Amino acid sequence: MDKFEKYFGLVDSDFDSPILVDNHDFEIQFKHLETMILIRFTENLLAEKRKIGKIGGPIHLAAGQEAIAVGISSVLTKKDYVFSAHRSHAHLLALDPNPYGLFAEVLGRSTGLSKGFGGSMHLWNGKSGFSGSVPIVSGTIPLAVGTGLASKLRGSESIGVAYFGDGAMEEGVVHESLNLASKLEIPILFVCENNLFSSHLHINERQPSNFNARFAIAHQIESRVVDGNNVKSVANNAQELVSQIRNTRRPAFLEAFTYRLYGHVDWREDIDVGVGRSSEDLNKWKSRDPIKRLKKALDGNAEFVEKLAQIEQDIKIRIVQDWEKAESDPFPSDSELISNVLFSDVRDQNVI
Repeated sequence: MDKFEKYFGLVDSDFDSPILVDNHDFEIQFKHLETMILIRFTENLLAEKRKIGKIGGPIHLAAGQEAIAVGISSVLTKKDYVFSAHRSHAHLLALDPNPYGLFAEVLGRSTGLSKGFGGSMHLWNGKSGFSGSVPIVSGTIPLAVGTGLASKLRGSESIGVAYFGDGAMEEGVVHESLNLASKLEIPILFVCENNLFSSHLHINERQPSNFNARFAIAHQIESRVVDGNNVKSVANNAQELVSQIRNTRRPAFLEAFTYRLYGHVDWREDIDVGVGRSSEDLNKWKSRDPIKRLKKALDGNAEFVEKLAQIEQDIKIRIVQDWEKAESDPFPSDSELISNVLFSDVRDQNVI
């Protein structure tokens, strides 16, 4: 049994136990479920299209980790600044559940979120607060710190949010960011999605402890450790931390334990790749699927089954339509190689 399982008091008999949902928050949790299903269906389609060669570049999927993005996004505003890394689809869609722009981007179409120039790992959606993702591990964390500092200097209630994995904790800039945020009292939420793997290497092979919140403690930053496959727990803890950040203008750190159902990249499960990823562990985590657990929790509601079936059907139809629409969109024109790279004032001066 891993150390984190001991932390949550989990044993095999309750490893896939349902989430506790009261009648008064049924609608909230059902909305969370709907968003998680949309993200899962979107990524499953991306995996399928990548496998058959419809998508040219690599895709890093977050299937199995949706509860973290959905729970946290539910307590943010469009004025917050959210940054992510290479595995960012869930963060993007939790803020704005519209896969069309993502589909167009991974297909290299001019209607994509980054005008077809970024692909799966260079995404941006300013209207939702998604301020950018890059494939450089930990590369956006200092940017999130910077937006938090800018918000503080402006007297704004906006906060920075930085999503990253447990592997990023082994990058120096993360610790520099934690130190600066603590020392300057910057309003930012650090979110460590601890899926136990850095690419193909298990955390037990890399670190003396499974818990990354210890680094927040070292920098005197308020921290929480949560079950990342329980969307209700993620949302409740995120709400408390985000409220605290807005009120005190100080940083906070949320570590969420989870597991990705796909391998490091593309559609494969990576059972035979790397160190520490076994079919036994994967099957155990599949039993803790955040969508499956929330479905169990909501199953007692009389309207649930019929309502869920209709929503799942509607989402599947919508996703296929969005993909087909994106696939028929045009590629960027030759002129966009310049217009989408250089500032307009530079172009106007006929520098090139």
